Amino acid sequence: MTTGADLENGVVFVNRLDAFRHFAEFSGPTQSQLHIRPLHEYVTSRLVLEGGFRPSELSPRPPLRTEKTGNLRRVIFAPQERTRTEATILGGLKTKKVDIVVSKDGIGPVLAISCKGMTGAVRNLTNRLEETIGECTNVHLSYPTLVFGYLFLMRANREGEDTLLTDAVLDSQGRPLEGIVRFHQALSGMIGRLSARNDASRYEAIAMTLVEVSPARAGEINEDYPPRGSAIHFDQFVDTIYRRYDERYVVSAPLLARRTRRLEWSGDSPAFDAEPLQRLDYRPRVAA
Repeated sequence: MTTGADLENGVVFVNRLDAFRHFAEFSGPTQSQLHIRPLHEYVTSRLVLEGGFRPSELSPRPPLRTEKTGNLRRVIFAPQERTRTEATILGGLKTKKVDIVVSKDGIGPVLAISCKGMTGAVRNLTNRLEETIGECTNVHLSYPTLVFGYLFLMRANREGEDTLLTDAVLDSQGRPLEGIVRFHQALSGMIGRLSARNDASRYEAIAMTLVEVSPARAGEINEDYPPRGSAIHFDQFVDTIYRRYDERYVVSAPLLARRTRRLEWSGDSPAFDAEPLQRLDYRPRVAA
């Protein structure tokens, strides 16, 4: 079991399995947000390495920095550069701290991802839906062009496995309980925002993920639910975020493209030789 001490001891979370395993095994109070912070670091690192955003554009900042020599841009593993500070956005209804924000100089927030995790108390899912809709609407009212993603993790607790009945999301056969199916259906109806003129209460992308908790599989994604064909399966989440961003800030805004186009990194970037980056679950955005 983890308690959050690893976050204070220099451990970095740049790959999915480590971040998800921390969430699955965390035993401290969830109010501290320590159960979900490694997910923030994984996502921000991925937005740089795979997404081509500058580390300095991200809040919180991942353990990376960049340097430019001629036409080559290199990314460097730099744990001392990481921060834990979330960005505060002036929403249409109230100011709001958002878990992950990408901001461009002279433009403002262009991309945001809300990362949430539920370790139990499945009965509170209705409240989660209300919060989810409210957060999206609030941010889009002030920043209608912002690409907003919602990443939601749940522990794949099964009935009868030393799990409180109120914490179970799967039955003893591994099938999703009715409340989880309804939650999946509700989230599936909240995606599909293709342009700034669409419904402010819809997200550009959502991922709902059940994380295995058994010692042998802790941190792995449950393979059965949501099914691969689900519109909110994790495998589709990041690609959808990138696609919406490129459509909105590069293709549809050619005059801004010099500032908004996603970067490519040199293949000899020192970061790619750093030990923590040897087990990435995605391919860095490397220049041809």
